Amino acid sequence: MNEQVAIIGVGWAGFRPLTPEVSYKELMYEAAVRAYDDAGIDPRTDIDTFVTAAEDFYEGTSIFDEYVPDQLGAAQRPMHTISGEGLQALGAAYMQILTGRFETAVVECHSKASNILTLPQVQAYALDPILNRPLEAHPVFVAGLEMRRYLHETGTTHEQCAQVVVKNRHNALHNPLAAYGEKLTLEDVLNSPPVAEPLTRLEIADHADGAIVLVLASAERARALSVLPVWIRGLGWANGSYALESRSWGQADYITRAAKRAYQQAGIDDPRDAIDFAEVDDAFAYKELQHLEAAGLFQPGEAGRATLEGITGPEGELPVNVSGGSLGEGHLLDASGLARVLEVVLQLRGEAGPRQLPDVSTSGAVAVLGV
Repeated sequence: MNEQVAIIGVGWAGFRPLTPEVSYKELMYEAAVRAYDDAGIDPRTDIDTFVTAAEDFYEGTSIFDEYVPDQLGAAQRPMHTISGEGLQALGAAYMQILTGRFETAVVECHSKASNILTLPQVQAYALDPILNRPLEAHPVFVAGLEMRRYLHETGTTHEQCAQVVVKNRHNALHNPLAAYGEKLTLEDVLNSPPVAEPLTRLEIADHADGAIVLVLASAERARALSVLPVWIRGLGWANGSYALESRSWGQADYITRAAKRAYQQAGIDDPRDAIDFAEVDDAFAYKELQHLEAAGLFQPGEAGRATLEGITGPEGELPVNVSGGSLGEGHLLDASGLARVLEVVLQLRGEAGPRQLPDVSTSGAVAVLGV
């Protein structure tokens, strides 16, 4: 069995609101070519297994893995699709290498959100089909309910949530990949049109098209192929309730369980002391705060105050979403988790350009799938 796994190559394409000039296959091909060049490998001879994350409802095509091998260089090679988030695909590839059966693996995930005409209706399939789906509750309506409960339970203010948008959109100005960088004020965010009270329009991440490919390798292969391998020290995941009646509304308990597993595997007792920066899901502004607290990086109610005080800014004690997050880069559907990992890899390799953080060695990435 292999005991260590590293990311040795990354590639990306897109990160734009609209990409009518290319298909999802062309986005995947561009990202794959970059990743293979970055890793210094030939996928036809150097890769043992391929994993892609895709949801047939988003793709409009069933058995989606039949449409993936050609552009990844994976024809007639071991390949399977994870019907879930990109970080789940990363976990699947990671575990395959740990078995010792495979030495190298490729992970791919993408978004062609601009092609989906009825995205809210597609996302509603994540809800309980008997009691919840017939209510035709828009996913953003569910987020508004959760935000209200989170604010009530933790004492977090709307202004603190709005500061997440101000921070992440400004961070995105320093990220050439980001589609939605801009300079905003708290008033801009709080006065933007209400969508699902208290959630406002600017607190919701706009979607983007894009693709991300990662190359993973065992310790032996990683040291032979890469000068700067990024080691995966711990990984965990957990499910929350798909039923509205039984979910934990105020706290992201699924993140707490997943983070606990990852910390145990990594040998981390105090995540706040061990982690230099974080990339977390911010599909809605309040989720960044909720997830930071659920992951043990702040106590409940502290993340909002820390954000207003600049602690989670690029020059703060614990920078969060220096990439701009989904609010700044654009929400890449199932690929949003890999976008967080991409930033982690670039930062740890010292390749993040003008947004590069000094003296970073350990980071965490958090992604969420569902409504």
